[in-house]
Amino acid sequence: MPNKNTSQNNNTLIPILIIASLFFVFGFVTWINGALIPFMKTINELTSAQSLLVASASYISFVVMALPASYILGKIGYKKGMSLGLFIMGFGALIFIPAAEARTYWMFLTGIFVQGAGMTLLQTASNPYITILGPIESAAKRISIMGICNKIAGALGSLIFGSLLLSGIDEIQEKLSAVSAVEKAKLLDTMADSVVAPYITMAVVLFVLGILIRKAPLPDVEAAPIETAKEGETTKTSIFQFPHLWLGVLTLFMYVGVEVIAGDTIIAYGIALGFPAADAKFFTTFTLLAMVVTYALGAFLIPKYISQALALKASAVLGIVLSFCIVFSTGFTSILFVAALGIANALVWPAIWPLTLNGLGKFTKTASALLIMAISGGAVIPPLYGKLVDINKIDMLTNGMSEVAATANAATKGYWILLPCYIFILYYALYGHKLGLNKK
Repeated sequence: MPNKNTSQNNNTLIPILIIASLFFVFGFVTWINGALIPFMKTINELTSAQSLLVASASYISFVVMALPASYILGKIGYKKGMSLGLFIMGFGALIFIPAAEARTYWMFLTGIFVQGAGMTLLQTASNPYITILGPIESAAKRISIMGICNKIAGALGSLIFGSLLLSGIDEIQEKLSAVSAVEKAKLLDTMADSVVAPYITMAVVLFVLGILIRKAPLPDVEAAPIETAKEGETTKTSIFQFPHLWLGVLTLFMYVGVEVIAGDTIIAYGIALGFPAADAKFFTTFTLLAMVVTYALGAFLIPKYISQALALKASAVLGIVLSFCIVFSTGFTSILFVAALGIANALVWPAIWPLTLNGLGKFTKTASALLIMAISGGAVIPPLYGKLVDINKIDMLTNGMSEVAATANAATKGYWILLPCYIFILYYALYGHKLGLNKK
């Protein structure tokens, strides 16, 4: 007689591989923002805060589209929803073509937002799907495997787009300060055109994947129902009766903010510290590779050796320690500490999802949409970092500091914004994820 666990593993292997391919896709698309931010800052002549609207445009779509995405999935199902998400992402990639021709920042942001809308549909389907595809106790392990695919793709995307978009950016920036307005416009137009070929290729790949996923064998899965209340007891009738859910949403908001800061600001941070773009383009990869290694470790350790809650506690404490290390160090050492945030961040996402969805039963889909909306932390917190950098730089210049020194010091001090985020994550790991769960 075949082993039940072996049979179950065989039944879930193909769906897991399919979902892993989707995590690869939106990992690639998401983490090219690290290269896009300094690229957009140059071609559109932006401040630090303005350039980080690249992250805002990508992540704010999760607020706008999460509940509509949940409704769409309810109507057409996971498979058609994932296919539609890929088509929407492909359309967003095509918007980069007229945006490059016009060299208009809001058009670029529109393309990024549309791609984010497609990713929202994919995430709203794939995260709860992979969470409830097997036992809740090992959900963090499955999500860790998804995270490995996501971050490997992100590392590749960062390297490929860093090479394509940031090649020669140092020389161009030097020329910009010495040429006429007409020559300056020509240089920037030529630089903007470098996005056309990569985004056409991306669009074609996304459209093809959209067709393929439509034919993929994905079984229907549902969350376990909430236990029926015993006679004389009441049961939960609203998502507002789950305080651990709402705290989980806020925790995920904080987490995505610090994760995006770690991955999307590190290239610009390296350039601010004086490193050439040819070297700085590799820095996002440092962060993502740190995450990949930690994801692999998490997949091995959870839940056999450590619990999801313990992984979250350790991650939060490490994040707090690294936040202090970043702002009290300089040069390449400080960059390595930013990259090391990848270690602190890797297990937060896979731990928050199962801890937050625990015990929600029929409310799981609505809760998943709320968690997807929390990804908007990536739209809010990174621009706050950028604003801190701009404010600190102005203050330092006013006090007589040189342009080079002010740029470097302001970029470093901006990382103070990480500290309150990791403190809140630690609170959720210690207490927040248990609130209300023992009450009927």
